[in-house]
Amino acid sequence: MGVNSLIFLALALLFSLNSEASHCSTQGVPLVRNIGELPQDNFGRPGLSHITVAGSLLHGMKEVEVWLQTFAPGSHTPIHMHSCEEIFVVLKGSGTLYLASNSHTKYPGEPQKFPIFTNSTFHIPVNDAHQIWNTNENENLQVLVVISRPPVKVFIYNDWFMPHTAAKLKFPYYWDEQCFETPQKDEL
Repeated sequence: MGVNSLIFLALALLFSLNSEASHCSTQGVPLVRNIGELPQDNFGRPGLSHITVAGSLLHGMKEVEVWLQTFAPGSHTPIHMHSCEEIFVVLKGSGTLYLASNSHTKYPGEPQKFPIFTNSTFHIPVNDAHQIWNTNENENLQVLVVISRPPVKVFIYNDWFMPHTAAKLKFPYYWDEQCFETPQKDEL
């Protein structure tokens, strides 16, 4: 390998490290940003588009986090629960909220079904298993989501009758993985 090739490789590596660090840095985040210019990804979930509008790991938020999520027809979240408050505002489209309010039993149980639609809003009680489906065959479902106590720790269920003790913890969650750093242990 020639000197020029080594210099190019070193510069490419340095650039990639700097771009990753700046992506996760809370320093220098502009006060006003264009949502259309924020990174979006589906994180391996076909039919999902996720944008962290304001996040704990990406933007230094301490108490709340805001997401813009778009679900293609037929797509959905996994059945899951978390110990934070969550508020949804449906910007466009329609679908179904499945909510199991039996958080204190051994498993979520049969969920209640609620229609959701453009300009509707709803909240998810802490520790209640839930799932959002875009049940509209012709239109995307787009929601603005606000959660408390970020970054979120999510427990995922295979079905509504899976015991809470068997739910799989996903932390950090997919959109937090790149910027998550394991906290340093306190010396005291």
